[in-house]
Amino acid sequence: MLNFSHPWVLILLIFVPLLYFLKKRNKSFKDGSIQFSNISYLKKIDNLNGQKKIHFFEFFQLFIISCLIFTLSGPRVKSNFSESTYNIVDINLILDISSSMRAEDFKPNRLESAKETAKTFIKYRKGDRIGLLVFAGESYIQCPLTLDYKVLLTLLENVKIIDEEYDGTAIGMAIAHGINRLRNSDSKSRIIILLSDGSNNSGELEPITAANFAKEYGIKIYAIGVGANKEAPFPYFDPFGNKSYVNVDVKIDEKTLRDVAHATGGLYFRAKDEFELENIYNEINKMERSKVKIKDYTLFTDLFSFILVPLIILLIFIECLYQFIFKKIT
Repeated sequence: MLNFSHPWVLILLIFVPLLYFLKKRNKSFKDGSIQFSNISYLKKIDNLNGQKKIHFFEFFQLFIISCLIFTLSGPRVKSNFSESTYNIVDINLILDISSSMRAEDFKPNRLESAKETAKTFIKYRKGDRIGLLVFAGESYIQCPLTLDYKVLLTLLENVKIIDEEYDGTAIGMAIAHGINRLRNSDSKSRIIILLSDGSNNSGELEPITAANFAKEYGIKIYAIGVGANKEAPFPYFDPFGNKSYVNVDVKIDEKTLRDVAHATGGLYFRAKDEFELENIYNEINKMERSKVKIKDYTLFTDLFSFILVPLIILLIFIECLYQFIFKKIT
């Protein structure tokens, strides 16, 4: 968008036609006039071509003067732009992959439902670094903190239930592992979202002890307990490969998960089905948003220096042509 730093200078443009009139009037007084009885004689005067050229250069001089006035008015291009500063959140998703996550009180089962809900959560984040850690009897880094959500979603899709030989629920060690991935982060907001369907029965570290370490590093934990009330259908296969179900007791150590969350300033949630789980992730998504600071700027690009010098050079050139070459024609 074009505007002017000194728009009042443009008023001088109204004097350009007056300057032309005065110049022509002064020239007519100086040169005088001759009357001809027959205009056909004028066609034989070669001087007319020169006069036309002089008129052209006089007009061109006035045009350049008009351009100079336009330049002195300070033409400039106005540009508006915004600068956004993101206070990103570093998020470590910790997902239970013990054998109990096969229970089908969530559809199609607890693990697959948790994966789908986590995918939606990831897709709604913007500019945050997100990592994925899975655990059973031991914990494993599935994906380090990353901004490449495409890679993260692919690695999340590849998460499977742990083999029986590595089964267990080491919540304390999983939290400690998650802390280790976040403690050197320079982000002001660091959180762990822990999802489990059981109680701590493996590992050398108690969950509440790990939570206290998280508190020291300023890491907030959101804990989610998943599982229906009382009993859940659990699939098993007989030696012939036939699938059957048996109802198993739901054993979530809600007290431990609640204490872990509250010790770090976080919250504990209980999800009894996939719909509640989705709502929980949506709630966390709203609470832990990246803070965005937007500053609006207006940038002016002055055209003065780009126009003035070429115009002055052109004006001098035209004046020299007029004084030393074309004026001799008259």
